[in-house]
Amino acid sequence: MIWLGGLIVLLTFVAIIKKYETRMVLFLSGLLMAILSGKPLEAITAFQAAMINGGLVPVICTVMGFAFVMRLTKCDSHLVHLLAGPLTKFRAILIPGAVLVTWTINIALPSAAAVGAILIPALMAAGVHPAMAASAVLAGTWGSVISPGNSHNPFVAKLANVDVMTVIATLSSTALITAVVVAIGLTITAFVRKENQGYTSEVTLSDKDEFKVNILKAVVPMVPLILLVLGSKQLHVIPEVTVPQAMIFGAILGFVVTWQNPQEITKQFFNGMGDAYGNVIGIIIAAAVFTKGMELIGLTGSLIAVMKNSQSIAKFAATFGPFVVAILSGSGDAAALAFNGAITPHAKQFGYGIIEMGSTAQMVGALGRSMSPVAGAAIVCAQLAKVSPIEMTKRNGPIMLLGAIVMMMGML
Repeated sequence: MIWLGGLIVLLTFVAIIKKYETRMVLFLSGLLMAILSGKPLEAITAFQAAMINGGLVPVICTVMGFAFVMRLTKCDSHLVHLLAGPLTKFRAILIPGAVLVTWTINIALPSAAAVGAILIPALMAAGVHPAMAASAVLAGTWGSVISPGNSHNPFVAKLANVDVMTVIATLSSTALITAVVVAIGLTITAFVRKENQGYTSEVTLSDKDEFKVNILKAVVPMVPLILLVLGSKQLHVIPEVTVPQAMIFGAILGFVVTWQNPQEITKQFFNGMGDAYGNVIGIIIAAAVFTKGMELIGLTGSLIAVMKNSQSIAKFAATFGPFVVAILSGSGDAAALAFNGAITPHAKQFGYGIIEMGSTAQMVGALGRSMSPVAGAAIVCAQLAKVSPIEMTKRNGPIMLLGAIVMMMGML
């Protein structure tokens, strides 16, 4: 029965890689394993429990609601222009700066399209090869790993029975070091390939439309993050602020600063919440059924028994399992959620912390996605630069692998 479960898991990830609907594949695989174990109703119970998970639903839904409001009010564009503007004045730091600016913006807002639309033409106008310009932006899109609204951080926090900011405090230093390593690595790649200068673009930096940055509007997307950091247990400068409180305050502040129609702001906030529930929470719910099926069929217990005998097996499974699946599928979510749901709760048995193992799985999944030619962000960046996504994978691939190794060494 265990071998049958292993085959189902393998076919599950093959189906995800082939772009079948992720929620359908995870749900049906979990339900099939539950049926084979003779306990199908327990899979449905897991589905129901995940639907009303108090540690995940309010956090993820309010973050996406806030993001929708920032898009409506154009505050996200002002933030992007504020951070991207200085890069055009210092050509020597264009490539590492583009990686780190994209990474920083993605902590507050998942906006690969918005960042790419500004930075990619700017890099090309400065003489950077189009494929390298797109690669630099794609290489920074994993900054969301230290966002309190990233679905994995509240998930890991729930497993470890801590608050979200404790998880972020644990992983942020390693994530930042990895971001710098990625930025430097891609810069060296550009120099070696002679793609850091010399490209002739139809648009020059002086020809680009001027965008007047409103500082107040640019600051608004960062306010919730600032409140969460200041109210965290690590600093406690202000009373503790929850993620939903911070996001709702940020949405209200967006209205005050831009004076947009409050009805439209309200509609967009709730549209964002609905989108988050269907597309993000939906995957978490389906993954809960999948991990329950693995448990019922005995596969989880067998994997734990194997990993108990070797810390290195657990370390490499947490790192390269999500990494490889993310490269092939374009999304690190399914693999990381499956791993964290089934294996990470038992991390202490392998000699690791739950936060460390869970965070490693989700971060390397994000790194894998940032070199995948089939990831949504890669396709957007490729279109903006008018290059093939494969060209970006050629440049980002070795650097993201190095980043995954740095991540593993820093966390486990």
